[in-house]
Amino acid sequence: MKTLKHIIARYTAFLWALLQPLGIWGPFVIAALDSAAMGLPLDVVVAGYVYKDHARFWLYVLMASAGSALGSIVLYVIGYKGGEELLRKRMSPERFEKFHQAFDKHPFWSLMFPSMLPPPTPFKLIVLTAAASEMQLSHFLMAIFFGRCIRFFILSMLTIKFGPGFLEFSGKFLKFHWPWVLAGVGVALAIWLIVLRMQADQKVVKTEAVD
Repeated sequence: MKTLKHIIARYTAFLWALLQPLGIWGPFVIAALDSAAMGLPLDVVVAGYVYKDHARFWLYVLMASAGSALGSIVLYVIGYKGGEELLRKRMSPERFEKFHQAFDKHPFWSLMFPSMLPPPTPFKLIVLTAAASEMQLSHFLMAIFFGRCIRFFILSMLTIKFGPGFLEFSGKFLKFHWPWVLAGVGVALAIWLIVLRMQADQKVVKTEAVD
C-alpha cells in the first residue's frame, strides 16, 4: 500500500511539473487529452487549480469543460465512422439497444447527464454511442460542455469548502456504493424524461385545441 501511495505521489508531482508552464491552460489541456483517449486524473487537476486559486474557479470550470468537449471530437469521429461495430463488440446486444434507443429519443439529455457523473461512469462508451447514433456535432459538444460545467462547478464548490482531500473520500464512497449512486441518477433521469414528455404532450394538446 505504501508503495502504491508513493507511486501515486510521484506521478502527481510529475503531472504538476508538466502543468506548471501551461498556467491557466492546464485544465483545458488535461481535459482535452483525457477525453480524446488518455485516462488522466482530471478531477484532481481541476480541484488542485481551484484550491490554489479560489477567485478564478469559474475560469477553471469553463476551461476544463471546453477541453473535455473539444477533446471528445476524436471519439466522435471514431464513433461516427465505425462506432457501431466497435460498440457491438464491447456491449451485450441488450445494452447496445438500450443505449441506442435512448439516443434516438433524447440524444442531448442522454449525453449531458453522463457528462455530469464522475468515474467509474463509462463515459467514453457513451460518447461513442452518441456518435454512432449520428448525433449532431453541435448538440454533441453542447451536451458535454454543459454537463461538464455542472460537474466541475460542484467539484469546485466541494473543493473550496472541504479542500482537495475530499476526493479521496468520495472515491472510496463511490467504490463501495456505486450501484446506489447509479440507481439514484437513473431515477432522476427517468423523472426528468417523464417531465419532458408530459410537457411535450401538453404542447401538442394545446396546438390541436387552437387548430
